[in-house]
Amino acid sequence: MTQIDRRTMIAASGAALLLPRSASAQGKAEAFSWEMVIARARRLTRAPFAVTPFFPGADKIGYDAFNQARFRDERTIWNDLGGDTGIRLFPLSGTVQQPVEIALVERGRATPLRYDPDMFDAPPGNAVRNLGPDAGFSGFRIMNAARDGDWLSFLGATYFRAPAEKQFGLSARAVAINTSIAGKEEFPRFTHFWLERTGRSSVTVYALMDSASLTGAFRFANELTPQGVRQDVDAVLFARKAITELGLMPMTSMFWYDQADRRTRTDWRPEIHDSDMLSIASADGTAHCRPLVNPSAPRVDVFAERNPRGFGLLQRDRDFDHYQDDGVFYERRPSLWATSRKPLGAGQVRLYAFPTDSEYTDNVAAYWTPAAPTRAGSRIEASYRLDWSAARTPASTDLATVENIWTGQSGEAGVDRFLVDFTGVPASTRPDIWVDLAGGTLVKKAGYPVLHQKDMFRMVLDIRRDKGKPTDIRAQLRAGNRPFSEYVHYPLGA
Repeated sequence: MTQIDRRTMIAASGAALLLPRSASAQGKAEAFSWEMVIARARRLTRAPFAVTPFFPGADKIGYDAFNQARFRDERTIWNDLGGDTGIRLFPLSGTVQQPVEIALVERGRATPLRYDPDMFDAPPGNAVRNLGPDAGFSGFRIMNAARDGDWLSFLGATYFRAPAEKQFGLSARAVAINTSIAGKEEFPRFTHFWLERTGRSSVTVYALMDSASLTGAFRFANELTPQGVRQDVDAVLFARKAITELGLMPMTSMFWYDQADRRTRTDWRPEIHDSDMLSIASADGTAHCRPLVNPSAPRVDVFAERNPRGFGLLQRDRDFDHYQDDGVFYERRPSLWATSRKPLGAGQVRLYAFPTDSEYTDNVAAYWTPAAPTRAGSRIEASYRLDWSAARTPASTDLATVENIWTGQSGEAGVDRFLVDFTGVPASTRPDIWVDLAGGTLVKKAGYPVLHQKDMFRMVLDIRRDKGKPTDIRAQLRAGNRPFSEYVHYPLGA
């Protein structure tokens, strides 16, 4: 997975008419439909892939220049309609140098937006001023009713993101191609967007995607709800050629370190991460918890599933004291949960991570890989929901959940100690501890309620790892043969 410039992604985070004059001169309106976008994606596969040229001068627009070039408030699209649907546009930059085409949809007709340099208020000498009248846009964002914050943005490749508690964090992607295969990852990009206002707090975004291996049509029905941003996504993909690893419903995040994984810590803050665990809800009601780590080498973890109920990257730790960051507030970062609206069949939830030494690189990706191979000429359809929220347990099970992970030395030479705090275990309950190890030996295990902590149970494992190798731990609290907690998966020493 190629490194992403998080600084730009995070920071990016006259009167308008139905087809607003404020967006400058408009192109000619044309008939539009979802079927038309699918047909265009199919037609693309019949022609050789053509890379969209980089716009001259975009490479001169750095981080500061991009953020100093503000889209003028009065040019906000649909501004006079009120509600949470104001659209503001992004200029090109050194990070996103290829323009996208954007059109507005009303009553089955699409009207293209044309770039106007006067849309952006930039100080003298700012490189955005030098782009000229034909530059085009890099993406867009949807503003709340107060126009003091955005609740969804599309910017660069096929990345999009939404906040929780007004804080952005991880990103989603349209697809992931060969993400865990060294040197082979491919980044499709959205080339066209069509935006349709569907309510006071809802906008449907249609998108055309293109790449060397895959084309696609996407429909995102987006809504701002009291619980967070909800997206119902439909995708129709066409493979130009065989793909070794196709990732659907992909999400990308950053994990540098936490209280259990402090080897790379050089910063004063106790923890730095956008997400702290992968969560999977299996079809049989089992819940899996894989706390994230910053591995010493690229690593992929595979979880075989059939028709899972959902999966996501969570920011479960929501205690300010654990981060002490009063600028970007990591405890308020969103969790993202993906739920297929059609049976997925057999496949794998994959978690890929590579080492990072800063908070500015997204180094974690999670996605669904179908068991069926992706052959040239394949048509793949997906229909799923994405929920962006502050929820700690989107799987909504009755099982005890992981509250904290701790690692350290046991006091015995060559033996590591691994501790898990579970919440949701009444003090009167004494669950059994089930453990399975790969690449190590269990020396001792113990479990007990934590004094003065309501419904908290601590599991302690002493493990002798095979020399120079990580130990993959699977552990669970059980009541007889019945699961009492989430499955915990952890790569000790990875």
